[in-house]
Amino acid sequence: MNGYNRNISEINLNGFTTIEGVYSPDEIASIISLINSADQSNATFRKNKEIFAIRQFLKEVVGVQQLIFTSRLKRIIERLFGGEYFAVKSIYFDKPEESNWFVAWHQDITIAVDKKVDIDGYGPWTVKSNQFAVQPPVNILENNFTIRIHLDNTDEGNGALRVIPGSHLKKIYRTENIDWENEEERVIKVKAGGIMIMRPLLLHSSNRTTSNAKRRVIHIELSNATLPEPINWVEKANY
Repeated sequence: MNGYNRNISEINLNGFTTIEGVYSPDEIASIISLINSADQSNATFRKNKEIFAIRQFLKEVVGVQQLIFTSRLKRIIERLFGGEYFAVKSIYFDKPEESNWFVAWHQDITIAVDKKVDIDGYGPWTVKSNQFAVQPPVNILENNFTIRIHLDNTDEGNGALRVIPGSHLKKIYRTENIDWENEEERVIKVKAGGIMIMRPLLLHSSNRTTSNAKRRVIHIELSNATLPEPINWVEKANY
């Protein structure tokens, strides 16, 4: 556990941590090859000059789950969070070299489920690409975490994530209430093969690309929560 004490402390205090060298260049190349060979005709694929995104990534790209959940990544998850977690949402983001696409400050406050049902503590609901999403009780969000796998070197020039450290401790923190005089913005630079681990309630954003460099990231959310019947995690995947 000693080797991960810094990461645990950073997650608790700041809401995120980074770990370099989780994937080798050959492992990254294999992941990219599978993505490039995938059938892109499904509605879960979105591709234009601003962004290439794949929703339900672990399901849609056949064979990629085995490449993502290597023995090293499994060991990191177990050492940092224990062995009871499973994947509940996965997205692939490719911000092309000339993209002007940006993401405003936000928290990830919804989860993807298989149906819409009125349940106390769950709401509001949204639907995107025929997928139901709902805001769950805040304790679920506080306990979940996200792994962002970087397939390219990422910095402020190609849309690296910007975060407000410690904002995950403020529960639902509306952007209109951000106290910029007392908050610190930080750009999270990660080299290809590295990962960023973050809490969903961490306020984050990303700028437009200015360096003409690609930024490909795999976003995987994990949880250990059991949802109330009759709703279920739409992408639940054990690894």
